[in-house]
Amino acid sequence: HQRPQLRQWFVKRNRSSISVEAGSPSTPTTAIAVPNAATNRIVGRWLLGCSGLVVGAVVLGGVTRLTESGLSMVDWHLVREMKPPQSESEWEAEFSKYKQFPEFKILNHEMTLPEFKFIFYMEWGHRMWGRLVGLAYILPTVYFWRKGYFTRSLKGKVLGLCGFVVFQGLLGWYMVKSGLEEKPESHDVPRVSQYRLCAHLGSALVLYSASLWTGLNLLLPAHKMADTRRLMQLRRFAKGTGGLVFLTALSGDTYSKNVTGKS
Repeated sequence: HQRPQLRQWFVKRNRSSISVEAGSPSTPTTAIAVPNAATNRIVGRWLLGCSGLVVGAVVLGGVTRLTESGLSMVDWHLVREMKPPQSESEWEAEFSKYKQFPEFKILNHEMTLPEFKFIFYMEWGHRMWGRLVGLAYILPTVYFWRKGYFTRSLKGKVLGLCGFVVFQGLLGWYMVKSGLEEKPESHDVPRVSQYRLCAHLGSALVLYSASLWTGLNLLLPAHKMADTRRLMQLRRFAKGTGGLVFLTALSGDTYSKNVTGKS
């Protein structure tokens, strides 16, 4: 009688230990995977916000063109120019630098200091907004990367977006530089290269579209639809329409520049 009782006791003990281990909160089955749906929503909203900032940069760039302010800042410094001139002597020094370039000599030779301050602040605001866009992309990228919010494929996309932001800033200065070059054989209104202008605007539109598309893919669930003939035709039509809108924006910007002669 003792052996069966001992055997039953060992069986019960083994069962109880197995049940305790299965219900223990320290098991890896209770861990929450990162990234997940919640982190995808956070990253998606961040990218949508970034795309909105890019739209703001495009609008400010258009206002800068309309006010003929794009060539008022003749230097490009990543940090030093973040603070505009404060004293009257600093403004005079900045104005003196502007006087050395074609736009003042040919177009604005009668400009006063208060008028210069206006166009300077317009261009300064545009450049500062561009720096804000860069920080909005780069700083959250570092934070989300360390938190593990990105999947492997998303890491490549986000790095591409950040690299495109840096490229956009360098391209902007490359565009402005073309309007500061001396052309002794020409007495036309100083202007930036229309090709560099198109590249600058086009890259901003690409950055906006890529950020918006990536953000929406994270926020909206994917719905599988059958690839019917009509659906495929609609997709081709949508892509073609988007391409035409893109080309219209670039060609319209170039045309207006050539007609008005403004930078």
